[in-house]
Amino acid sequence: MRLIEKVWFYQHKAKYWLVPLLLPLSLLFFLLSQLRRVLFKLGFKQSVKLDCPVIIVGNIGVGGNGKTPVVVYLVKLAQQLGFRPGVISRGYGGNAPSYPYLLNEQSTAIEAGDEPMLIFKRCNVPVCVGSDRVASAKTLIKQGCNIIISDDGLQHYRLQRDKEIIVIDNKRLFGNGLLLPAGPLRETTTRLNSADLLIFNGEGKPKKVVAASTLPSLSMELGATKLCNLVSGQQITVNDFMQLHTMACNAIAGIGAPERFFASLQKLGFTLNAQQGFFDHHSFMLDDFSQYPDTIPLIMTEKDAVKCREFAKENWWYLPVDAVFSSKHQQQIEVLLSSCRKEMNSDR
Repeated sequence: MRLIEKVWFYQHKAKYWLVPLLLPLSLLFFLLSQLRRVLFKLGFKQSVKLDCPVIIVGNIGVGGNGKTPVVVYLVKLAQQLGFRPGVISRGYGGNAPSYPYLLNEQSTAIEAGDEPMLIFKRCNVPVCVGSDRVASAKTLIKQGCNIIISDDGLQHYRLQRDKEIIVIDNKRLFGNGLLLPAGPLRETTTRLNSADLLIFNGEGKPKKVVAASTLPSLSMELGATKLCNLVSGQQITVNDFMQLHTMACNAIAGIGAPERFFASLQKLGFTLNAQQGFFDHHSFMLDDFSQYPDTIPLIMTEKDAVKCREFAKENWWYLPVDAVFSSKHQQQIEVLLSSCRKEMNSDR
């Protein structure tokens, strides 16, 4: 974990000199971001309204909050409700031949980015990446999509949205509450007031967020029941895996909050001989795994797996996770999605 993240989330003693040093930059960041948003509100910067509903799944801080499982959940629910969903994403870490880039069966994480590749493989729906989210969304509409789900993009105000869902880490919340770079926030917590739904990722009841105490909020947990082999594609339940293989394993994670992944493995019953966290969106190479023996299973996240398949070994596995909601909270999300259909029909 980087020193700055320890300062943001874990009150590292370096905060006493690092935060005062960065506060002037945070003030500048605040002024520029507020000016930009005001310019969009007053019409000096033009925003675009699409011909179909747009749902933003984002956060007000830096990554690691659980947005991607929520996007996958929304895609599948939208399909059940009769929508033809498509997903747009920035494609962070990717280097596509051109933009907007529409993913296909030959696409790689190097081109598209790890999260868009995960969504494409898991959901089998059109996914388009690029910094111009309006252009990406229009590309998906041409593909026949009638609802657009945006993986991140809460601050991309050029694209008008019908619904905003903000995902919050129920453990880390907003760190020290400061804006970048002195803190982890892209916007202040007052921004929560304009969202349509808050989703708190993690065990326990949603924390009380003063700025948004009256907003609809619900809890989400990440559930895992199986492991998938990177080489053979074999899928096996966690219980069967432990009986056939071993409870001892090594683990790596290149996500926003690696410690959450390691904790989930331990909760499932695994004993971690070694664990290693990498920076979010890390570009893996075979040399990153030289210290891990072939005799013990190596388990990684699904997001990491899309970047490691080309050089994976037979004892490498990934743990896919799903967003899990109570039946009451499932109904809340279904109502939100269904309202998009009503609004779409009323606009015609």
